[in-house]
Amino acid sequence: MTDTQAKDIQDQIQEEVEQARAVCDISGGSSAECAAAWDAVEELQAEASHQRQDKKKNSLEQYCDDNPDAAECRLYDE
Repeated sequence: MTDTQAKDIQDQIQEEVEQARAVCDISGGSSAECAAAWDAVEELQAEASHQRQDKKKNSLEQYCDDNPDAAECRLYDE
């Protein structure tokens, strides 16, 4: 995910949060509309989290995926 994409999704999340607050103020905190608005926020947050996890691997990470027993890929506990 590029920095631009991350900023765009964060902007979308902020807009949805503001909209959810407005909907809940108008229709009440326990209304179905309020719950649906916060569900939309949660979905965007989940998508942002998913995109962060899908970052490209560098060449060493790719090599270690293919060769987990290589000396360069060993991890040691301190």
